[in-house]
Amino acid sequence: MADPNILVAGETLIDFLPDRPGSLREVETFTRRPGGAPANVAVGLAALGEVPWFWTRVGGDPFGEDLIETLESHDLPQRLVERDPDAKTTLAFVSHDEEADREFSFYRDRTADTRMEPGTIDDALLERVSWVHLGGVTLASDPSRAATLELAERAGEFGCTVSFDPNARPELWDDREEFEALVGEILPQVDVLKATPEDLAEAGIEGEGTDLARAACDRGPHTTLVTLGGEGALAVGTDESPWNDEASHPGYRVDPVDTTGAGDAFTAGAIAALAGGEGLAEALAFGNAVAATTTTAEGAMTALPDGERVERFRAETPTGE
Repeated sequence: MADPNILVAGETLIDFLPDRPGSLREVETFTRRPGGAPANVAVGLAALGEVPWFWTRVGGDPFGEDLIETLESHDLPQRLVERDPDAKTTLAFVSHDEEADREFSFYRDRTADTRMEPGTIDDALLERVSWVHLGGVTLASDPSRAATLELAERAGEFGCTVSFDPNARPELWDDREEFEALVGEILPQVDVLKATPEDLAEAGIEGEGTDLARAACDRGPHTTLVTLGGEGALAVGTDESPWNDEASHPGYRVDPVDTTGAGDAFTAGAIAALAGGEGLAEALAFGNAVAATTTTAEGAMTALPDGERVERFRAETPTGE
């Protein structure tokens, strides 16, 4: 198999999913599932036939060992999967309402994914990949914060397309100003931004529709993809973008079971399409199809579809128009 063309970096953790809707105070039974936004993106890419490098760090505990076995089972290369014998693995307890929207409670004090070190990714690897994807959770704690910022800068120097998902999780930050400042620091290094309106609001970027996407582009990225939940997604590429265009897609009509990881599934689909030479319109349509398919089953990583299933879904499922 040829070396991967994409590098994904960030956290891998354990999601505890509730057995029914309700607040964390009300739910008594949870099911354990592998998760973490970058991990979901990496596994999603692998399922779609675009196996990436994945740089992550898990604890030297049973949860960490389980996650390593999970990543191996999805055929992700293990070269950059780090084991930290002196740290635990991050846990995230998830609650959701009747519409399957989620809230998170993290157990992430000095866990392994907060201890990723700058300089881990060598120049030789960056020379061989064309795309690097990063997430916002690792910006919440040093040294992973420094590692994420450093990798974004170096990837740009090697001519890689750098994509970024802020993945705003207020529970991880002392205050909104800190999150806004760090997103503002990384965005000049980012080429393709994928975000929700809520992510952008937390980062101090306001607007609606394509105006919101253009406001995000003003902070550095040449291309912004904005996901809108059940209403689909839109995208804007500036004059500096290879996709100097605007596009939108209304999404697909589904009855969601669990929306955990749907945004990550969209990201995997959109990156696979764009890195494969498709334009913004097809990237949105494909990304929405991957995301919608994911919501019809429980879990994030465990619900990610392969390309054949996605194409079958697109042929059989009406859009939200």
